[in-house]
Amino acid sequence: RCLLKMVKGNIIVPEEILNFCCNGLQGSTSPPRAQEPGEREEALGAMASPLPARNPTEVQMSQLVLPCHTNHRNELSTGQLLKWIDTAACLSAERHAGCPCVTASMDDIYFEHTISVGQVVNIKAKVNRAFNSSMEVGIQVNYEDLCSGKRCSICKAYATFVAQGPSGSKVRLKPLTPQTEEEKIEYSIAAERRRMRLVHKDTLKDLLTRSPPDTELETRDGSGAVPAEKTRVESVELVLPPHANHQGNTFGGQIMAWMENVATIAASRLCHAHPTLRAIEMFHFRGPSQVGDRLVLKAIVNNAFKNSMEVGVSAEAYGQEMSVSPRHINSAFMTFEVLDQEGRPRTLPMVAPEPGDGERRYREASARKKIRLDRKYVVSCKQTEVPLSVPWDQSNKVYLSYNNVSALKTLVAKANWTLAREKEKVRMYTLEEDKFLSFRIEMSVCITASQAFSLLSNLWRRHEWDSHYVSAELVQKVDDDDMIYYVVSRTHRQESKLQDFVILASRRKPCSKGDPYVVAFRSVTLPTHPPRAEYTRGETLCSGFCIWPESEEMSKVAYYNQAMPGYLNYVTTNVAGLSSDICATFEACEKFLLKNKEDLISRLQD
Repeated sequence: RCLLKMVKGNIIVPEEILNFCCNGLQGSTSPPRAQEPGEREEALGAMASPLPARNPTEVQMSQLVLPCHTNHRNELSTGQLLKWIDTAACLSAERHAGCPCVTASMDDIYFEHTISVGQVVNIKAKVNRAFNSSMEVGIQVNYEDLCSGKRCSICKAYATFVAQGPSGSKVRLKPLTPQTEEEKIEYSIAAERRRMRLVHKDTLKDLLTRSPPDTELETRDGSGAVPAEKTRVESVELVLPPHANHQGNTFGGQIMAWMENVATIAASRLCHAHPTLRAIEMFHFRGPSQVGDRLVLKAIVNNAFKNSMEVGVSAEAYGQEMSVSPRHINSAFMTFEVLDQEGRPRTLPMVAPEPGDGERRYREASARKKIRLDRKYVVSCKQTEVPLSVPWDQSNKVYLSYNNVSALKTLVAKANWTLAREKEKVRMYTLEEDKFLSFRIEMSVCITASQAFSLLSNLWRRHEWDSHYVSAELVQKVDDDDMIYYVVSRTHRQESKLQDFVILASRRKPCSKGDPYVVAFRSVTLPTHPPRAEYTRGETLCSGFCIWPESEEMSKVAYYNQAMPGYLNYVTTNVAGLSSDICATFEACEKFLLKNKEDLISRLQD
């Protein structure tokens, strides 16, 4: 017998056995000789099949769907899928942390298809970014039909995990270095998703405050409505060792599966049919539960819309003495549909909410639906699918800001930029892809990154260095990081008619060391500023500045702009003139920064 030790994925074979095997293959009867280090590496390299480099945190899981995993329709139970998703994501997080991790939250999950018996579920999870003690794990799920070879996406999810040391103490995580273009994009946008999670509750409260009370209750006919109380479900589960991880804490995926079960029962009581889970809204785990706990799960239909319903679910943990106050573990909101024989959503009966808390949940469900649609429309769409000018309002302000910054960060992380022109300090790059031609203009300036960020983020001063800008009026200060401007400018084509824009400017300071200062611009629509006859309404899909500190006194300032399809004909026929114009503009930008940095220092000191 020989012991093969696995260390970091490599098989370490005892030296004398390796020598014996090599000599035996050569037919040698001479005694084993000492092997040089180079020979050992060559032998081990010959044993290993060449594989492409892979993210060290990546975990792949493939599960064959068996009858024990399915519901009455022989389709994979969503609860079972959630358990697999959580397990794969946890293993990825622990690969990076090197210690036990627990699920802290899960972003919105939209289920695009169902999965049948005999098909294979493929799950890929990897850490997108590590913060101080938490990390974001991206999860992609698809199914594979083994007979036809067809593959189809099921869902994409983002989970947040927290690393835990002895006695549940938090562990400071090592930073993650992205390698590929895709990893760099996910790494950069992870900071924006984290910001969006933190303000999620405030968005709902803000929308409820601005919405007129009882509007929806008054406009709906109560005849034939199902009392919400009839959909109420309560169930208890005893946490056993198979339900827990190696720390003795209940798996987050197991809790989600139990919650999905009671939510499905509540939805069935409303429609008297078997519902299909379509979405789970972003939720957070409030605390852990352990082996031996009793989990009490409660569900009720909060509101029913024309073709969908929202079910609210909560999980509370008790010890052996259930008379003691419970510990709130989690709350979630799940959206269900009921499909007819052709797979189309059926019309659902209305819900009559209970007075008091029931009416509050009813109104909150309506607000969540609007936020959910805005978030899916703005955040989940590919950049090319989002309209150029999205109407701005209070309900979608967080998601438009997210889309604005993430679109610019995605452009920044792109590879294959080509140097088109270099004039003294100014370098101009281009990137051609699909329908878009993007520009990147960068220069090094003797100014701190924070000073450049402060000066360039104010559009009302841009006319001082950009001759195309005629005026910029601050229309609305959304918050400290987002502002809406009305801009009038000249065109590069020297047309007699001026252009006007309604632009959302979003600012971001670095999330951690190595991140740039970001100022992102995109067009939005405001009812107070409709198109005017004297101007041509212009639109910008993605543009802005990224500023990196190079030293204490030097910064790299880069401007990005994704040219619209209608602009490409002009660009291709006027490359020389355009590049000269751009370089001259950014030489003027450098002079503006140098001239105003001293005034900025004086104001900050005052």
